Amino acid sequence: QEGTVLHIHQHLDIFVDGQPVAVPAGVGINQAAQFISPIHVHDDTGVIHVESPQVQTSTLGQFFDVWCVKFTKDSIGGYVATGDKTLKVYVNGKLYESDPRTLALEAHQEIVIAYGTDKELPNPILASYSFPAGE
Repeated sequence: QEGTVLHIHQHLDIFVDGQPVAVPAGVGINQAAQFISPIHVHDDTGVIHVESPQVQTSTLGQFFDVWCVKFTKDSIGGYVATGDKTLKVYVNGKLYESDPRTLALEAHQEIVIAYGTDKELPNPILASYSFPAGE
């Protein structure tokens, strides 16, 4: 069951070579086993739910671990920075220059992950997301 002590949301946008990649519905949720991870998504809108039975810091790297997608400072899935292709992470419109796996998930962040050339970066880089009322 979902935790109720800590309940926050973030929005994640992923771009590969300039094209949006959706976060699939159900990451961190196994209905057959009646299991839900403290970090999960319900639908394909990109809203991450951190719902924990205790106050704790969760990270972007932990979300990717739950998703079972490789994520490092230089790669996402099978896409690895090389030549003019880079991996950049933005939080609320600002470049995040530390290891993105360690990015602490906080309430109402807009997180953009962009793999590709500088010309393929989304323009503008999203700085906020309109969360539904109550989120």
